[in-house]
Amino acid sequence: MTTNDPRRGPDHLGYSPGGQRPLPQQANPTWLGHVRPEYYRQAPANNRGRVQPVLPPALPRVRGGRRSAGVVGLVLAGGFLAFISLFLVLPFLLGSTGISGFVIGFFASLIPLGTVLLTVRFIDRWEPEPRPLLLFAFVWGAVVSIAVTMLIQPYFSLVAGPASGLDYTTFAVTVQAPVVEEFAKSLGLLLLLLFARKHFDGPVDGVVFAFTIAAGFAFTENILYFGRAIAASSDPGADLAVVFFLRGVMSPFAHAIFTGTTGLIMGFAARRWHNGLSVLAFAVGLVPAMLLHSAWNSMGENFLAQYLLVQVPIFLLAVLVIVLLRVAERRLTRQRLKEYAAAGWFTGAEVEMLATPGGRRSALRWATSVGRGPQMKALLHAATQLAFTRQRILSGRDVPAHQLDERQQLAEIAALRAAVVH
Repeated sequence: MTTNDPRRGPDHLGYSPGGQRPLPQQANPTWLGHVRPEYYRQAPANNRGRVQPVLPPALPRVRGGRRSAGVVGLVLAGGFLAFISLFLVLPFLLGSTGISGFVIGFFASLIPLGTVLLTVRFIDRWEPEPRPLLLFAFVWGAVVSIAVTMLIQPYFSLVAGPASGLDYTTFAVTVQAPVVEEFAKSLGLLLLLLFARKHFDGPVDGVVFAFTIAAGFAFTENILYFGRAIAASSDPGADLAVVFFLRGVMSPFAHAIFTGTTGLIMGFAARRWHNGLSVLAFAVGLVPAMLLHSAWNSMGENFLAQYLLVQVPIFLLAVLVIVLLRVAERRLTRQRLKEYAAAGWFTGAEVEMLATPGGRRSALRWATSVGRGPQMKALLHAATQLAFTRQRILSGRDVPAHQLDERQQLAEIAALRAAVVH
């Protein structure tokens, strides 16, 4: 592949070693979009005639696709589990904080929650996940995983506590909490991967869902800690300020980073479209999450030094990983849309508009100025979905189902063009 002329277009074929099926130039634009030669296939040709460039268009909204039975069932099951879990979680919170502590803790917890969710939205804006699945992730973290933690902890303590050789407090903080909490949170990730695979097919998706689950878990946990600072203190204002600074200012992303490592590993496994590998990735991904969680909980007298020398670099590394994932995702989108352009579905200029940050910003500015902002956002979203549908096709698994999605999406885009041109 490296011997090909990089100036050639996406429809130029170069043969891979061993005489395998040819790949187009730059078919693997990044490590994120790797395609095995035997799975590669050209994009379907546009037999509707030459497209007329639309830059920028005034487009109607793209209709949302039908949700699979797995997604609908997952969301309904999540709602049912959350409802049942409330009967365990809510009395525990109220009993620990009192009504006034609960109310104040609830509103104080919205601040770090908003910080994490805004970050999730920033990460997820290139290919937004379905809102019902994001809601499932949040509710799982905020309610179901808390209930699972409360149910498992006593048994885990009974079995593993004596074997650890640690006093109960040390065991609970450094072993029990990291193991049980990360398992409970990541169980929601596993369900998403098994039953909503179409929307969980890469590391970016894994990070987005993991951050959302972790945001929910931290939200409920913060209510408990903030509420307790009020209910069990002679100086509730000062104690709440200290706890809020430690949890809401210094560490709003702690749980997100712990669980995010599991989501990242599961996201890489998701590209293989194999349930057995997904379960294995769940088990493997728990290890770094638990270790990071335990290291955080183990900080004691030298908290500030460990925070600056260990936790801050970990946070900065997490930021770097997210930036690299977003860059790789943009390159993948651009390459896949270039392949559709080679098949006659887009012009080269439109690919730049649809698949580059600068092109998107320019298109949105223009569209907003003429009252077409929502329509332009719909087009950008549809084009990105199409690019990732093609990547699923090139994964080599469930190809007929993904090709059906591809045909529907191409028909929608063609209809959008007709509405604009005429």
